[in-house]
Amino acid sequence: MYDPKSLKAEEFIDDGEILESLKYADENKSNAELIDSIIEKAKERKGLSHRDASVLLACDIPEKNEEIYALAEQIKKDFYGNRIVLFAPLYLSNYCINGCIYCPYHGKNKTIPRVKLTQDQIRDEVIALQDMGHKRLAIEAGEDPVNNPIEYILESIKTIYSIKHKNGAIRRVNVNIAATTVENYRKLHEAGIGTYILFQETYHKASYEVLHPTGPKHDYAYHTEAMDRAMEGGIDDVGLGVLFGLDKYRYEFAGLLMHAEHLEAVHGVGPHTISVPRLCPADDIDVNDFTNAIDDDIFAKIVACIRIAVPYTGMIVSTRESQKSRERVLHLGISQISGGSRTSVGGYTHEERVDETAQFDVSDTRSLDEVMKWLIDMDYVPSFCTACYREGRTGDRFMALCKAKQIQNCCLPNALMTLKEYLVDYASPETRAAGEILIEKNIPDVTNEKARAVLRDRLVAIENGERDFRF
Repeated sequence: MYDPKSLKAEEFIDDGEILESLKYADENKSNAELIDSIIEKAKERKGLSHRDASVLLACDIPEKNEEIYALAEQIKKDFYGNRIVLFAPLYLSNYCINGCIYCPYHGKNKTIPRVKLTQDQIRDEVIALQDMGHKRLAIEAGEDPVNNPIEYILESIKTIYSIKHKNGAIRRVNVNIAATTVENYRKLHEAGIGTYILFQETYHKASYEVLHPTGPKHDYAYHTEAMDRAMEGGIDDVGLGVLFGLDKYRYEFAGLLMHAEHLEAVHGVGPHTISVPRLCPADDIDVNDFTNAIDDDIFAKIVACIRIAVPYTGMIVSTRESQKSRERVLHLGISQISGGSRTSVGGYTHEERVDETAQFDVSDTRSLDEVMKWLIDMDYVPSFCTACYREGRTGDRFMALCKAKQIQNCCLPNALMTLKEYLVDYASPETRAAGEILIEKNIPDVTNEKARAVLRDRLVAIENGERDFRF
C-alpha cells in the first residue's frame, strides 16, 4: 500500500503506485488539455507530483515538449540563476565486498588492482586538488567493513579539512559511501560533512536484487531507507540519484520523485541534490550487456522534467557525460558539475592509475581550467561557494530560502567572490581575462545596493591577498 509517510521502503516506493502512474502517463501522453494544465501548475514553481511529472516525461506532442524544455530552463534560471557549482570526486579506496554486476569494484573482479589511500596519500591528493582550485570534494569508497570502516572515513575527513596549502582549502566534504547505521550517520554529521550522497541505483526491487546478488547492498529495504537513518542521525542535506540504464527509465524517474516526496512528507525537507548518472563503460563492464541504456534525447528530457518537478533541488551531472551532453543539460536544470575529475584511487597524483582503478570511464577529460573557461564563455558563473553549509543554511533552512527564491541574494555575490579567488590563484591568463569581464558583467545583478558595495570592496581585498569572504 502506497504511503509517502511510511518508513518502510516498499510502502513509500510502492511498485503498484509506480505502475499505475506509468499507465496513467501512457493513457495521457497525447492529452494536450491535461498536459497544458500540468504545465500551468508547474509554472507556479511549487513542483509536481510523480504522477503529473510522469505525464510530462511521456508526452509525445512535439510543441508541448518544447514548452517543457523552455519551462525547465526558466525555472533553473529563477532558482539558480547562471551559477554552476564545481566539485571533484576523491576516491579513497576501491576495496568492496558487494557483488554489484554493473560496477568494476565488485568483489569477484580479479583484474582490478585494489588500492586504499593512506592519510599521507590523501594529503597529497588533496593538495593536488587544491592546486587545481577546488574547494569542495565528494569522497567515495567501496563497502568493506575491514578495509573501509567508518573510522577510516572519519579520519580521512579530518585529514582533508586540516590541509591548507598555499591559498587552498577544502571547505566542504560531501560523502558518498554505503548505507550505514544511525550511529555512523551521527558520526559523519559530527565530522562536519556537507551532503550525504547515496544512489539508489534502481528503485525496481526485483531488478535491484538481481543487480546486487551478494553483499550487504543486496538488502533493498536497508539501502532504500538509508536517507531516513541519515536524517535521524542529524544529516539534513542528502543527495538522491539512480543509475539510468539499469532498469526502465520511466520507472526510475517515478521512483526517484516518490523518494523526494517521502523525504518531504516525513522530514519536512526534500533532497538537497539529485544526481543523474548514466551507465558507461568500465573495467569488466560492457554497457551492451544492459538493454535499458538511454540516449541523449531521453537523458535531456529526464533532466528537464526533474527540474520542473523539484525546482528547488540542486542537480548534478558528472564527467560520465561528454562535453556536448553536459552543455545541453546545463541549460535544462543542472546546477552542479565535476571538473578535472579522476575516478580512480590516487588518480590526481598518479596518472598511471587512472585506467587501472577507475570506477567508470570519464567522457569529459578536460582540466578544471578548461571547464572554467568553457562555462565562462557560455556566460555561466563558475562557483566554489560553500557559504550556506558553513553559515548553517542547510536542510529546511536552505530549502525555505530556495523555495522563496531568496537564496540568490547571497548566492551570486558568494559565487563571484569564489570565482575571483580562482582567477587570482589558479587561472590561466586566458581564463582570468574572460573571468574578470564576467564578474564585472554580473555585479549589477546584485540588486541590493549595500551588498553590491560590500562585494566590490571584497573583490579588491581578494586581489590584495585576502580570502574566504562570504555573505
